[in-house]
Amino acid sequence: MLEKLASNSQRAVQDGIYEVGDRVPKSGRNIVDEIKRNPHASLITEVKFSSPSLGEIRQASDPVAIARMMAEGGTTGLSVLTQPYLFNGSPEYFVEIRKNVPVPMLMKDIIIDKVQIDAAEKIGADIILLIQSIFDKKFAKEIDEFVDYAHSKNLLVLLESHTKDEFAEASKTKADILGINNRNLDTLEINLGTTEAILRGHEGDGRTVISESGIETPDHIRYLSKAGADAFLVGSSIMKSKDIKGLVSSLVLAI
Repeated sequence: MLEKLASNSQRAVQDGIYEVGDRVPKSGRNIVDEIKRNPHASLITEVKFSSPSLGEIRQASDPVAIARMMAEGGTTGLSVLTQPYLFNGSPEYFVEIRKNVPVPMLMKDIIIDKVQIDAAEKIGADIILLIQSIFDKKFAKEIDEFVDYAHSKNLLVLLESHTKDEFAEASKTKADILGINNRNLDTLEINLGTTEAILRGHEGDGRTVISESGIETPDHIRYLSKAGADAFLVGSSIMKSKDIKGLVSSLVLAI
């Protein structure tokens, strides 16, 4: 699946998906600072209509209305899919939300080429996602170079891992935020215990740690917080909900 995701992004690059025009301002807000100040659970909620594991999650509709409901529920940040193939996302969705919702935003994609980082800067992203295994398995080269390039564009970097070894490698980089994906990107299986297992014995270096995938209930938030996560990326369960604002609020108030 990881190889499929990487080739998917290569196709999107070749098809010119990331050749965006006008520049859009960033939020001007630092999500790391906001997470540290937040007395409640800090969520990055995700606007995505499809995924490789679930297929169609929600019928494609007004992304701005969805993002506003998430913001009204108290989300700290928004993650918006820009990958059209398999995820039914687009840079255009991102821009629409960026112009209308003033929270920090993560461009969520499988980044394998710097042209995607250029696009992130232009569409007003505050943060980009990089995936450690993409670099470990040579679908992209020189992770440090990608991190430095993102920083040169005034972008924060969320570097995602799934195993202890990947997390150790990610910790050696200058990534601003360390992510732990509870989903195995090869098998697509989810285990919330992944976060606990990776953070067990981890002393930390002051960087924010985000637990990602499989989060559905306030109990999940409390469990992952106790395991050492500072914030939580939540997508599918919210996008499937009939009460987006209400579910986001209940997760935020879990702490």
